[in-house]
Amino acid sequence: MSGPLMSGPLMSGPLMPGSAQRGQVAEFDVDRGLGVIESEAGERVIFHCTQIADGSRIIAENTPVTFELLAKLGRYEATAITPVS
Repeated sequence: MSGPLMSGPLMSGPLMPGSAQRGQVAEFDVDRGLGVIESEAGERVIFHCTQIADGSRIIAENTPVTFELLAKLGRYEATAITPVS
């Protein structure tokens, strides 16, 4: 994958931990299992493929999702990522 995965600010704005969030997958690197969700509020949140709720480990870019925030290693990451149909 080429491109700026994880470039720019990650989680610097109004998202609230502990509540369901909505957004879409902005980037996903299948080889590394890392991705970025852009929330409806315009915030970028990193995730690992193990956080995809159905256990699939792969999710397409531009997929609308719901997710929750998890405090991890001094930042927030997306967890409980569920595609929205």
